[in-house]
Amino acid sequence: MSSDKQQVSNAPTEEELACLDAHWRAANYLAVGQIYLMANPLLTESLRPEHVKPRLLGHWGTSPGLNLVHTHLNRAVKARDLQALCIWGPGHGGPAVLANSWLEGSYTETYPDITRDAAGMARLFKQFSFPGGVPSHVAPETPGSIHEGGELGYSLSHAYGAALDNPDLVVACVIGDGEAETGPLAASWHSNKFLDPVHDGAVLPVLHLNGYKIANPAVLSRLPREELDALLRGYGHEPVHVTGNDPMTVHRAMAAAMDQALDRIALIQRTAREEGGTERALWPVIVLRTPKGWTGPAEVDGLPVEGTWRAHQVPLSGVRDNPDHLRQLEAWLRSYRPEEFFDKDGHPREQVLACVPEGPRRLGATPHANGGLLLRELPLPALERYAVPVDKPGASMHEPTRVLGDLLENVMEATADRRDFRLVGPDETASNRLQAVYTASGKAWQAQTLPVDEHLDHHGRVMEILSEHTCQGWLEGYLLTGRHGLFSCYEAFVHIVDSMVNQHIKWLRVTRRLPWRAPIASLNYLLTSHVWRQDHNGFSHQDPGFVDHVLNKSPEAVRVYFPPDANTLLSVADHALRSRDYVNVIVAGKQSCFDWLSMEEAKAHCARGAGIWDWAGTEDGSRAPDVVLACAGDVPTQEILAAAQLLRRHLPELAVRVVNVVDVARLMPQEEHPHGMTDFEYDGLFPPDKPVVFAYHGYPWLVHRLAYRRTGHRNLHVRGYKEIGTTTTPFDMVVRNDMDRYRLVMDVIDRVPGLAVRAAALRQRMQDARQRHDMWIREHGTDLPEVADWTWDG
Repeated sequence: MSSDKQQVSNAPTEEELACLDAHWRAANYLAVGQIYLMANPLLTESLRPEHVKPRLLGHWGTSPGLNLVHTHLNRAVKARDLQALCIWGPGHGGPAVLANSWLEGSYTETYPDITRDAAGMARLFKQFSFPGGVPSHVAPETPGSIHEGGELGYSLSHAYGAALDNPDLVVACVIGDGEAETGPLAASWHSNKFLDPVHDGAVLPVLHLNGYKIANPAVLSRLPREELDALLRGYGHEPVHVTGNDPMTVHRAMAAAMDQALDRIALIQRTAREEGGTERALWPVIVLRTPKGWTGPAEVDGLPVEGTWRAHQVPLSGVRDNPDHLRQLEAWLRSYRPEEFFDKDGHPREQVLACVPEGPRRLGATPHANGGLLLRELPLPALERYAVPVDKPGASMHEPTRVLGDLLENVMEATADRRDFRLVGPDETASNRLQAVYTASGKAWQAQTLPVDEHLDHHGRVMEILSEHTCQGWLEGYLLTGRHGLFSCYEAFVHIVDSMVNQHIKWLRVTRRLPWRAPIASLNYLLTSHVWRQDHNGFSHQDPGFVDHVLNKSPEAVRVYFPPDANTLLSVADHALRSRDYVNVIVAGKQSCFDWLSMEEAKAHCARGAGIWDWAGTEDGSRAPDVVLACAGDVPTQEILAAAQLLRRHLPELAVRVVNVVDVARLMPQEEHPHGMTDFEYDGLFPPDKPVVFAYHGYPWLVHRLAYRRTGHRNLHVRGYKEIGTTTTPFDMVVRNDMDRYRLVMDVIDRVPGLAVRAAALRQRMQDARQRHDMWIREHGTDLPEVADWTWDG
């Protein structure tokens, strides 16, 4: 924040407090109206059952607290001319955020039919949790949001991701006390050890303790204040408390807390930016304690509601059928005195809007919540600069991810001044062979350093923390606010973020249908240290199933790639980093593997997504192939080519076609995925009447699921990982899962008509080789020389 935003604000006057209270009460009225009403929005007549929705859906309990935070953020933003964004962790409090967006006018600007008058208020009310309307939670449809309601555990990491490389931005983050019990949230408190007060913005957590979750007390709300303070200070925060149930008392306390917290933030940033201070400071956190369902019904049917778990969703559930409930609802709505806050035409009165900032300073209008508006093209170098030379297939070997690391170093260098690219991962950047990036940027770190530490940097843009949840949350927040990034992870452990990627994909699917949402940079995963080369770590590190999970999701938003060598990895990564509104999953090895394609060939092959490697097969074009050997993934590609070589040597008359698949969605029908092949294309690549032996990187049934509607599916035989693993040799992993070259040759013999008898001796030799392998590794601890020293001689 600039110096003019670092001044201590004066305590609000009585008139200003009245304005704050008017705004808060108006927002509370609008929140209740959205949950219950479909007509009579201004209560110009007595409430009747037909004015109430037939199905009551929504969450009241958290809404008054969210309205309070929104009201006081408005005051602070307007007084200090702040750039601000708010992450609403209790996302089921959608009525509150929608109410505030409507009050400030950003909702009407986004949806012109929801006018800021009585007619628009009626539409605002009816559309909430109503068929053809909007969800009950903070969602992509909500202006000012980047965090999907229901993503419990991710709000704080999203907030920090938004603050990274946004030095003028203050990101408030409301954390529900139920969310505060989750593992991802607990880990994300440590994000302040990675926040650079010079180049990054600030995060102001607001821990909202209203006492209860759906049915049970919240853990943090029941801790003694001293114990909670000790916990928060241990996390690196200085707590500022706001507690109470008297509105005016709470308004005074909340205004003072906001001023204290923002002054503290300004001091931390000024000390770092102007005075060169490097000592890690305690950042403020506001602890807000207000009753659950505050200002709602105190009692319903003789049972306490306000301040209890009964206020969580819909306090009065039988309004249409129960006259007492209907009377209580009308009394509740009229208790806010809507006639004081809205004129006869439904326009908010001047007092209500006195605290609301203008233009893009409004929380619902900030461009940081529509990051595509701020996104710049990523400066990517020409791939030829990093390509490995390939004069002939299989004549050389490289570590694909190390080659990619050199390109990422260039990207880091090219974005050094603009600071809009980050590499995140759970303590695995060097393990995944991407350490070249350290030449351009160190690892972000604000905590203690020791002489033995390497590459730690207060201003670094490589982010490492051993919490996949936090990595994912950082990157999502970074992308959603208009920047670029890459998440590098061991393949087996990316499953930890399954539910997080679910929500991000759902977000992308919805935003694609919202014309006002600008496309954002894609969420890119690099999964390496993969199943076939985790022979040293063993069974616990062997799981290729993340792609199965992702391919269950919206086809328009997901892409999965298996580049077989270094140059194809460069091509796929270049495409992914340039793309928008996708989740791209790239699975590539970090161990040395053969170079199969030149850069020019790699680009063409990746553009096709799947294609024939005519140099690897033996078909001459005069007739259809006798068998198709297909592969997807680096190790499956090597095993297929080794099998093709054995067939060429021992069955030279056999017409073998080799097909490599980079983009597995190509196997799907065109009408099921944008990258899918037509039946005509598929049948040309995989003739329906010919056997196809497919070596696949992951679980073999995924390929069957993708291709089950194809004419030739009955002739498709897939080998892949069968959940058989241990600590063993690399080749033994493929043998154990029946994807080795000898087993593949046996599959060909078993499936090509006439070979069962004619090639019986060859099949026996292949079986003998597998047995010899088993005996060899048990004696020597290494793979057979004919495997370890294998080369392509095509």
